[in-house]
Amino acid sequence: MHREQPGCGMNRRSFLETTSLAGAGMLAAPSLLAAEKVQGANDRIRVGLIGVGGRGSDHLHDIAGLAQAQNVEITALCDVWKPNLDRAAAAVKKRWANEPARGTRFRDLLARPDVDAVVIATPDFSHGPILVAALEAGKDVYVEKPMSIDLEAANRALELARAKNRVVQAGTQRRSDGAHLAAAKLLATGVLGHISRVTAEVDFNEPRWARPYKDCKPQDVDWEAYLGGREPFDPRLLRRWHLYRACSNGLSGLWMSHYVDALHMLTAARYPATAVAHGGVYVWKEDRQHADTFHALLDYPEGFLFSWAMGLGNSAGQRFTIHGTEGTFDAEQWTLSRQGGRAASKVPAEKVKAEKGVSHMANWLECLRSRGRPNADIQYGHQHAVATILAAAAYESGRRQKYDPQARQIAAG
Repeated sequence: MHREQPGCGMNRRSFLETTSLAGAGMLAAPSLLAAEKVQGANDRIRVGLIGVGGRGSDHLHDIAGLAQAQNVEITALCDVWKPNLDRAAAAVKKRWANEPARGTRFRDLLARPDVDAVVIATPDFSHGPILVAALEAGKDVYVEKPMSIDLEAANRALELARAKNRVVQAGTQRRSDGAHLAAAKLLATGVLGHISRVTAEVDFNEPRWARPYKDCKPQDVDWEAYLGGREPFDPRLLRRWHLYRACSNGLSGLWMSHYVDALHMLTAARYPATAVAHGGVYVWKEDRQHADTFHALLDYPEGFLFSWAMGLGNSAGQRFTIHGTEGTFDAEQWTLSRQGGRAASKVPAEKVKAEKGVSHMANWLECLRSRGRPNADIQYGHQHAVATILAAAAYESGRRQKYDPQARQIAAG
């Protein structure tokens, strides 16, 4: 596939508007709305899975493991690729001894009265549109990260979740991790003094995205449902979607989403004010459209700079450190130290003891009954979405980008 192939370089808004994922009527509320009710302990929660590939299969197995404790059942499946549907349906039938409804169009699943909540584990470009549609349909949602790569969809989803009292859990699992929970409490005491710099880097030296695609045949894919017929069938767009602008916003959404959400959790920061970014394709020169080496700098109004980098050509770098006037916290080693602090610093050298963590999926399911806000509530999802969209826009435009939290808009400047 060449970079200039029709459609692959179109802007994301145009792409979404031409697909069945965001076509006419996408944001209109379906006629069948889920009942507004609090699930009782004896009420079975009925879940639909939208996207049952690798990550969706992980969620299926998580839910299956929680079936008895949480009184939950998977009743419907949606995926555009038949082998995914067949595998998932067999797993559901084995666990619950019932044949789940299945199909290739997510709207059909959202219209089902036997679906109380949905899990979205599709390629990144569709997270936002499907999330909005699910909320319009009155469903509670677990949505994989990044919550959205489109700011308009992220804004709309936040509004809908609050207006309709829907429970939305973003798939940033660090918010349910015991080490992160303990570290957030420690840093909230102000032990580091004024935090002025946070540095994170993650690197690999292997083609993690290189999924086989020759077994992906046209007759097994609802291509219209996936790309709206705008692109000729190309299995790489389905199996290696991470590489293409039409399907993701690159390393920012794919990986920085985890780290910037952890940053927000550990520092209580909310939204970056500005971002700049640079990078390029230096190693993997196949038909990749996104940088394989990426570096973003985000300035936060709380008074610190966040540096995030990722490279796919060397695996030596893996760090996450928070630097304050009194010392440093290492969020990879979970250690607090006086390193870099003032000479008179009294920061103790200690290793953070993790709290008891929780299952991210179980936390969501429990909140479906209590109607409380889950650990990775949509507000936090909106925050990481803004940060990753801001950084991706800075890279693609070559210009500094700024975020206006009142208008909830991004502009160059």
